[in-house]
Amino acid sequence: MKKRILSLALVLTLAAALAGCGSAKAAESSTIKVGANITPHSEILEEAKPLLEAKGITLEIVKLEDSITPNTGVIEGSLDANYFQHVPYLEQFNKENGSDLVSIGAIHYEPFGIYAGKTTDLSALPDGALVAVPNNVTNEARALLLLAQEGLLTLKDDAGINATVEDIVENPKNIQFKELAPEQLVAALPDVEVAVINGNYAIEGGLHVSQALAVEANDGLAAQTYGNIIATSPDKKDNAALKTLVEVLQGPEIKAFIEGKYDGAVVPLN
Repeated sequence: MKKRILSLALVLTLAAALAGCGSAKAAESSTIKVGANITPHSEILEEAKPLLEAKGITLEIVKLEDSITPNTGVIEGSLDANYFQHVPYLEQFNKENGSDLVSIGAIHYEPFGIYAGKTTDLSALPDGALVAVPNNVTNEARALLLLAQEGLLTLKDDAGINATVEDIVENPKNIQFKELAPEQLVAALPDVEVAVINGNYAIEGGLHVSQALAVEANDGLAAQTYGNIIATSPDKKDNAALKTLVEVLQGPEIKAFIEGKYDGAVVPLN
């Protein structure tokens, strides 16, 4: 009887130990679901996948083409985080939708460019030129800042990253603005003189930063302000797996990948 009791006790102890190991492994491993625009965000996340797997984290990438669904997915809980936007856009989205999404780290910067449509030289831009710009508040401001950088218009001194067409004080070319969804700008090039295009949509449309007639300065206000971030809900901002995701994306392997693949169209911030 004593032997049976000892044997049973040994079995229970071993089972408990194995269960404990299983719990430890479960605690170490986790799955995170991140919504991202296809280019370059999803491509960068794909490169990060094996690096995360080595740390016990499974990354599920949900590819999205618009600039609304990635945020609503986080709010509704179908996504743990997203990777597609910069802080000014996030703040504008929160303001307009009564949400409280937060940034947990900046990863890269995509220089805006002015791309040729009917006009292939900015010095030859005709009077009354039709110029396509993004139709959301933060990116339109960025487009105006780039046009001002190139001397095509002058903005109020205090306009900054909140600039609107109402802040234009000098418009010597009498530029007319065609406001379009960012993903439609490349397709609009044949119908306008030039277009100011987000870096990721330029890449998706087959354009290269070397083709741009002008590009945001890498050491200017835009580079400091418009870094693309990992965003999540306040209750997940301290999530260990998401923190590890940011660490990997800011690490040397991803930096080397970005610099090697995008040739200046995407610039790592770390």
